[in-house]
Amino acid sequence: ARVTIQNYYQYRHVDKPGWKLGWTWAKNETILSMAGAFATKQGNCSSFKFQTPPHSCEKSPVIADLMPDALSENKPDGCCHGGLLAAWAINPSKSFSSFEMTIGNLGTNPNVQAPINLTLMAPGPGYTCDLIEDTDPTVYSDIGGKRQLQAYRTWKSTCTYSSFIANQAPVCCVSLSTFYNPKITSCPTCSCGCREADKNTVSCISNAREGYSEPESDSFDNYDIVQCTDHMCPVRIHWHIMTNYVTHWKVKLTISNYNYERNYSNWNVLIQHPGFSQSTTAYSFNSTMLPSFGFSGTFSLQYRSSGQDSDISPASPHVPGTLADEVALFWGIEYYNDELLYAEEDKVGAVSTQILLRKDLDSFTLRNGWALPRRIYFNGEDCQMPLPDTFPMLPNVSSSLKPTNPVFLLCIYLTFKRLFT
Repeated sequence: ARVTIQNYYQYRHVDKPGWKLGWTWAKNETILSMAGAFATKQGNCSSFKFQTPPHSCEKSPVIADLMPDALSENKPDGCCHGGLLAAWAINPSKSFSSFEMTIGNLGTNPNVQAPINLTLMAPGPGYTCDLIEDTDPTVYSDIGGKRQLQAYRTWKSTCTYSSFIANQAPVCCVSLSTFYNPKITSCPTCSCGCREADKNTVSCISNAREGYSEPESDSFDNYDIVQCTDHMCPVRIHWHIMTNYVTHWKVKLTISNYNYERNYSNWNVLIQHPGFSQSTTAYSFNSTMLPSFGFSGTFSLQYRSSGQDSDISPASPHVPGTLADEVALFWGIEYYNDELLYAEEDKVGAVSTQILLRKDLDSFTLRNGWALPRRIYFNGEDCQMPLPDTFPMLPNVSSSLKPTNPVFLLCIYLTFKRLFT
């Protein structure tokens, strides 16, 4: 059997320590051998004492990916990424992973039954998987693509992500500033939790942690050690309007990491803003536009007997909502700023870029917060936005020009009239 995990989420990737896939066998099946992945536990294989011990006799095995430096004889096509899966919109060629199993102890019943209770930790909780169901048998190629073969049977399940399951609190927040107003709109207080009462405390424990540990664990691995702030978020996104030209306007986007012990590899930021409908240039980040009608994705898992890799194409996306504004996705440049480093005692880790946007003269304005973002997501997590009534606004020019005193005008008029009479 060959199992393929395909990440169709356009802006959510699987980071270290990588995915873990679990299920429960319908009967008493065992995994005799594996290639491209491994079962985390062998289990009780005492009934095979006069045979070569199976790879795993667990009723509910948990499978993890091999590292890229695995032995070549144990590396089928599409395997061994260390459990990492790229976001579909960023790198579709690295958004899937496959492994192969030889399954035994099937008994005399020729009707193979699908496993049940599929679970996906990617790398922590948050994913809920549908039932494993029959689908059209996969067609795959052989002899260098000259011959087509059909799998005996193919099963499929879709796993969807919920931030409410994964996180106890938001994991990021947004702050705003502009060149035309000295006011800086900070992240909302207690965006990701509230800091300790002692303002002199430098480091705090944040529970705004994406689930990177086993959910039953009570260790401190479930928490982030972050700089103590009023917002208490591990990550802050800052949007600063820099300049306003005749045909363009410029923004500086800064992503700050307040974690003391954790880097963010292959991070990405998704921003909803009407200005992205025009030509946009990011100088220090990679970027792409996503469809304005919505953005979405799913994990798809395929399990089939025998065969090679099938052609992988995106499934029909699951659309959680509709956006009226354009959506831009930004991510780091490889070997330059694709790693958001952890904070140190006297500073935070940060990456930034300037973004030049062409104006649509029919819609562009600096009034009423139009030039500020509508929503921002970090690694697929919705960031806490400030309330609109706290946005930095254009100064009221008319109020700064005091009206001329009518008594003074009258005195001038009377003086001149007296001089010329």
